[in-house]
Amino acid sequence: MPEFAEATIHLFGRLAKRAQVQGQGGLLNGEDPTDYNTSDPLRIWIVQVGIIIMMTQLLSLGLRKIKQPRVISEILGGILLGPTAFGRIPGFTDHIFPAASIPYLTLVANIGLCLFLFIVGLEIDASIIRRNARLSVVVSLAGILLPFGIGAAISNPLYKQFIDPSVHYPYFMLFVGVTYSITAFPVLCRILTELQLLDTTVGLIVLSAGVANDVVAWTLLALSVSLVNATSGLTALWTFLVCVAYALILLFPVKRVMLWLARKTGSTVNGPTMFYMTVVMIILWASSFFTDIVGVNAIFGAFLVGVIIPREGGLAIALTEKLEDMVAIIFLPLYFTLSGLKTDLGLLNDGPAWGFMFVLATLDFTGKFTSCTLSSRCLGFSWRESSTVGGLMSCKGLVELIVLNVGLSAGILNERVFSMFVLDALILTFLTTPIVNLLYPPERRTRPGDVQATETETPSDEDAKVVDDDQASLVAPNRHPFRRRFAVVLDTFEHMPGIMALTRLALPPAYDDSNVPSTRQPEYHIDALRLIELSQRTSAVMRSSVAEKLISTDPLLSVLKMFGEESDIPVSTSLAVVPYDEMAASVADHARRKASQLVLIPWLAPTSAGGAADHDTPPATKAESSNPFETLFGSGSNASKSAAALRSQFIRGVLSQSKTDVAIFVDTGDRAGTRGPQHILCPFFGGPDDRLALDFVVQLCANPRISATIVKATVGPVKIAELQKPTEAVLSDEGLPVTSIIGLQDSIYPHQNTELRLQSDTADNVAWARYTGMEKSAVGTQLQAALSRITFEELTTPVPLQALIQRVHGFREVHRRVLVITGRSRHTTTRYEEVKMVAEKYGYASGGSFELVRKTVGDVGCALLVSGAPNAMMVMQAGVTSVSEV
Repeated sequence: MPEFAEATIHLFGRLAKRAQVQGQGGLLNGEDPTDYNTSDPLRIWIVQVGIIIMMTQLLSLGLRKIKQPRVISEILGGILLGPTAFGRIPGFTDHIFPAASIPYLTLVANIGLCLFLFIVGLEIDASIIRRNARLSVVVSLAGILLPFGIGAAISNPLYKQFIDPSVHYPYFMLFVGVTYSITAFPVLCRILTELQLLDTTVGLIVLSAGVANDVVAWTLLALSVSLVNATSGLTALWTFLVCVAYALILLFPVKRVMLWLARKTGSTVNGPTMFYMTVVMIILWASSFFTDIVGVNAIFGAFLVGVIIPREGGLAIALTEKLEDMVAIIFLPLYFTLSGLKTDLGLLNDGPAWGFMFVLATLDFTGKFTSCTLSSRCLGFSWRESSTVGGLMSCKGLVELIVLNVGLSAGILNERVFSMFVLDALILTFLTTPIVNLLYPPERRTRPGDVQATETETPSDEDAKVVDDDQASLVAPNRHPFRRRFAVVLDTFEHMPGIMALTRLALPPAYDDSNVPSTRQPEYHIDALRLIELSQRTSAVMRSSVAEKLISTDPLLSVLKMFGEESDIPVSTSLAVVPYDEMAASVADHARRKASQLVLIPWLAPTSAGGAADHDTPPATKAESSNPFETLFGSGSNASKSAAALRSQFIRGVLSQSKTDVAIFVDTGDRAGTRGPQHILCPFFGGPDDRLALDFVVQLCANPRISATIVKATVGPVKIAELQKPTEAVLSDEGLPVTSIIGLQDSIYPHQNTELRLQSDTADNVAWARYTGMEKSAVGTQLQAALSRITFEELTTPVPLQALIQRVHGFREVHRRVLVITGRSRHTTTRYEEVKMVAEKYGYASGGSFELVRKTVGDVGCALLVSGAPNAMMVMQAGVTSVSEV
């Protein structure tokens, strides 16, 4: 029995103890759950993480509007939560960040820092340095040596003024020199990607130099740490040699083993397997442990493991995708907050401190900017490009904070000097984006392989004058303004059938005009642009930096290239990883750089009366809210918008920004007769867009399989009482309305006065007479053959849209496939009431998809589309330059 009694007492004791533990900090017991408790540190940790994440996201909400990288909000958030701002609130630091909880926060932050350095290693691609070896080495070394010298020079007065004499001066000088030498490669990649500089000549040199600079900087930091932690110079030498030997082992035999294992497990084909991920994690933490115990920080071991991961098959990107969200959302903000808790800008409380702060920032920027600018200039870059390289290489960010924290932990820096350098890193990183935008605006950027405007086809006759398309068609009818260079926008497989059908239509049989010398046979060319959305994830940045490799493996581009080979059409491919809001500008810039004559954009038509097809926007281009507070407060540009609305916004963005002619191919999903004879109906109301549609229909009819009917529609006489007040034309969802006494204007056209209207009417009459009154002897054989397949008609009626719908239905009874090609412009006589009446007749609500379609394709296109009459539709808009000429 004594044993039983003893066991009973022990059991009740354990139960009582458990009840006591569970009652600690219980909300129902009236205790504060945020009070720090050593037996339950998770509660305060959750509170700390919640506050840190909310602070970071709220700051990024505003900073993203001025295109600042996320690291700015993270650094600034850490500073605000520290003694500089929130720490001055009585009880805030003791209650939210008590000193006893910091070790737990530090442990989690250091785990996250190792994972982040592993991801940084994954971003390092040695092939980038090999491709631009000479350029990257010269710029990188120049960007390290001069700043290091300047840092060593300023360290002397800084040491005498602020550092305790017990600190060994050579160590302090070494840390200041390393701080000045560093360029934050992860932040640099983000800035290059967001500013769309990766494929420019400047971006290529900065990326390769940044990789080389990053490797050298981490080596210098490892040397510095080994010197500080060593008891003697000989020990420091042995520590550094051990690290070098360990790095060589990882970079050669272990790297080959990792590649063999990746291929063996199929990780290079289908992404990392569970077994491969397990091996990587074991090696990651083992490497971090080894570099830590030999006297160098654990982050170096994690960085080296990231470097040796194979890049084959996108394995490095796939590994990044599995880790980046947790690291970016949880771990990194914790590390920045820890840095912020050590940063007290209130210590800069006198003139000498702020004077040194100003000198530190000025010399830091001057050293990097001057050395990288002059070295780039010596390599043959222009002054504008060289200065942009210097501005980009002066970016600091997270990497400098890591160096500063190492120096502070080692006792080399005190909190006052630490705060100076943190503010210096914040200022220089903040200035990088505006400096680059000022020195290297989009219109000044050059890219390898760009087609200049002077390379477009012009008459080879020395005595012939170079004229534009409109002039050529008026002066010499046998030189019809055929569009031969097309820019095609690709984003999803759902649009591929329409794009291929449209491209085949636009490419007629071989040019056989006898009036044109054989040496000037026209060549058709397709410039395909693959769009991928740039999110806030590191993996998206990595994809943009390896765009050249993605081009060769992207399935959409592969399908189009195969189509071009079968059709004997040269296809050039490009890939752009850009934020969703900048996709339209990217398309317009691509068309300008490639000297394209027509931009082809696919659009899946709405599938129901009540709404639009949600699948229209593909996953690759569907805008994701990178900041949850944008959706919560409705401040995001894409908040609460359907997929079809986002797609419409993208198309209208291209229409408003493109200086090139644009064609929207509205795919209704009807594939009947796509390879057989087709008939085109082209309504002609007048205006630049309708004149463009008229010219393009004539070009399409050069194909023997295509015939057309062009109807010049005019509104018949109506009573004055029946005239409606002109409707306002909306520029965009948030834009200002534009009114006109003569009706609804297109979104890109200027306000028309009487003179401009008369000029437009004259141009319409000339364009119509150009084809209807053209004598056969005055045209070439191809144009003559095209005109023989076209029927020209004139139609006068009070309800032209309904009459056109009836004509399309009539053509559907005769022809297997009917394609409608119309201009997008809203013309001088408003037809909003008629469009609305047509929409109601065919079951479309007055709002929703009806307004979406109307804003995208215009009044005429909307009426014909909602009627369901055509098999497919093409809506055309003349470029801004063409509009300004009329």
